[in-house]
Amino acid sequence: MRAVKKNGRARKAGEPRLTDDNADAYARAYRLLGLGVRSRGVIVGVEQVRDAAKRNKLVLALVAADASPNSLKKVVPLLNARRVRFIEVPSATDLGLAVGRDHAAAVGVVDPQLAKGIRVLGLENMGPTRAPQEGV
Repeated sequence: MRAVKKNGRARKAGEPRLTDDNADAYARAYRLLGLGVRSRGVIVGVEQVRDAAKRNKLVLALVAADASPNSLKKVVPLLNARRVRFIEVPSATDLGLAVGRDHAAAVGVVDPQLAKGIRVLGLENMGPTRAPQEGV
């Protein structure tokens, strides 16, 4: 049986439970992402995030936990290799709505001040942010 979230949507197996504190922090981060889209401090999409990471323009990334395995396989190893911090968010739909799309598997932050504002919310401590680097 699936657990039902506060908004009425069924929670998938393995999807993190959102407490009120977590939900509030994610809502604040989504609002900051919306501002970032308008100020061109945020890029949307797996390919754009990969391109920005390759050019060393990316400061922070948000990756949806329920994104397709193929999308995750494309972006997560590159973020780890380039040592770009990323935050796993529970839903691609919520992430997409924050940036004006139906859904988004990955969103990259190129503005350092915006990334700092998102990090202050403490989302990095709520889930895995980056695989540990060997020998570091």
